[in-house]
Amino acid sequence: MGNTLKHAVILAGGKGTRLSEIRQDVPKPMMPVDGKPLLQYQLEMCAAQGIERVTLLVNHLKDSIIEHFGTSFQGVTIDYYEEKSPLGTVGGVKAIEDRIEEDFLVLYGDVMMEMDLHRLYQFHLDKKSEATLVVHPNDHPYDSDLVELNPNDEVTAFLSKPHAEGLRYHNCVNAAAYVFSPSVLSRLESGVKADFGKDIFPSWVGEVRMYGYSTTEYLKDMGTPDRLARVEGDVKSGKVARRSLTHPQKCIFLDRDGVLNYDTDLIDKPEDLELYPWTAPSLQKINRSDYLSVVTTNQSVVARGMTDEAGLAEIHKKMETELGEQHAFVDAIYYCPHHPHGGYEGERPEYKIDCDCRKPKPGMIMKAAKRFNIDLRQSWMIGDSSRDIESGKAAGVRTIALRTGHGGISLNARPDFHFDNLEDAVHFILTNPFEEHFARIRKQMAHTRKTPLVIGVGGQSRSGKTSFVSDMMYRLAQSGIQSIRLPLDQWIRPKSDRTPEENVYHNFRVDKMKEDIKVFLSGSSIQIPGYADHPQRMAFSIHAKWSGEPIVFVEGVPALVDEEMASIYDYKVFVEVDEEKRRTRFNRLYEWKGKTASEIEDLYALRMRGEYEIIKQGRTFADDTVLT
Repeated sequence: MGNTLKHAVILAGGKGTRLSEIRQDVPKPMMPVDGKPLLQYQLEMCAAQGIERVTLLVNHLKDSIIEHFGTSFQGVTIDYYEEKSPLGTVGGVKAIEDRIEEDFLVLYGDVMMEMDLHRLYQFHLDKKSEATLVVHPNDHPYDSDLVELNPNDEVTAFLSKPHAEGLRYHNCVNAAAYVFSPSVLSRLESGVKADFGKDIFPSWVGEVRMYGYSTTEYLKDMGTPDRLARVEGDVKSGKVARRSLTHPQKCIFLDRDGVLNYDTDLIDKPEDLELYPWTAPSLQKINRSDYLSVVTTNQSVVARGMTDEAGLAEIHKKMETELGEQHAFVDAIYYCPHHPHGGYEGERPEYKIDCDCRKPKPGMIMKAAKRFNIDLRQSWMIGDSSRDIESGKAAGVRTIALRTGHGGISLNARPDFHFDNLEDAVHFILTNPFEEHFARIRKQMAHTRKTPLVIGVGGQSRSGKTSFVSDMMYRLAQSGIQSIRLPLDQWIRPKSDRTPEENVYHNFRVDKMKEDIKVFLSGSSIQIPGYADHPQRMAFSIHAKWSGEPIVFVEGVPALVDEEMASIYDYKVFVEVDEEKRRTRFNRLYEWKGKTASEIEDLYALRMRGEYEIIKQGRTFADDTVLT
């Protein structure tokens, strides 16, 4: 049999009443999308993936379909069944029972889709399913028909709209695509108008081996002018094709507590979960992008006996419900219920194991990568703890530590980037702000042909210098070019050696810094003084030696502080940001460090007096200016 479906049935009798203001002369499946009928996209998908025969169930304006496609299309044989009177989604399928000899695919002709049908059918076979329903999250679950699945993906309930007020649910929506085995057809009544979602599937729960195949692929109804316009835009941009799991996907992996919601420590009931105000808007942006959003979270509350997996599901239902109410969703949630250490009152011994899924191990990321064909090299992990960062690094994704939750304070692994919260991290990932500046650096490398090419990166505190250098170093590494960074914050004087009256020259060991950089560039090793960026962290000195890396970045507030510093570099970059945005970043940083509002206000005023104008002058030395 293999994992290739041979027969598809497409329900193509829809009138498209809500689209009549655009076209009245064609049925809904023939509505043009970027110059082609919607139905043609489905037939092209079938033809490309081994479907040999398609049965079209037609009714309204059927002649336009028959005249366009005839009896074959791109090697696929087409036959037709005309419904004399509308019988819902079920009647036509029952009527062609004598034409069906093997497992078959059912599609709704008013849905734009692009799917990996081999992957879908392999799931059907692996589960020994009789009826496999394609399900997915969407941005309006509150008015969608929902499906409940158990941990083995078996369908346990249907929740038809409208939903009761206060209902908590998983965002798992019937996507109107199915794989059926012929055995289920005997359960359908002939000549009876019925709907699979509302009438048939609820009656099959517990009676038929019925499973939900959760996918992140593109399946969207285009039954209104607005939806049609959005679908057409996605076709033109290539998004519809890119989201097929026949292509590698990009993903943003997300820790839960401290990233999506306030971390109140060991959340064991739904009432304790409170989303950050920026979570839903940030996820909306991911949902509209080419990235998937997948949660990977350690939940030892199960192993500790504080709740069970059903209780954890209720917590996640609350999260998914609140996100859905704000038109946002996550594509999947992976959790580890285990904990390796014993000794807790009420703990569950069966969960006290050294598993492969608990972070810092990468098990959850790797499981999601296999399920959704994720290209880890193009993916990210956003977290607030060492476990998150180590898990991401072990999986080979880029990592971001946030200053929310645990705040990345006790990091054993160095993240690729730091950001204040999820909103800032997502904005950075999706906007890709530094691409043009990387091209300029590559141009400078080709022009100077000097080793090392020394690049000075200066600017006000909280302008985005470190993020810029981190991104440049990653891009260089992807091109096979190694680089090294000298972070000038390491030369900050201890707080006890600074006075409010002194400026940036005195706050940094500027003379020592200049001397050390020159020694480093000569090929000798240096011992860089230590600096702790949080009161709870220890300051450690760093041993550094240039080992032939083609690029050396010297980055920090005083990098372009005067002409002598500027003369060290072959290429100079000044990073700046709108002052209101910089002030917000400044406030968040020192809130993270434990400062009070009045202390932050005084510190900001002090910095403005002691360093702002001095640092601003560095712009005059710059070969390139970066706005973050």
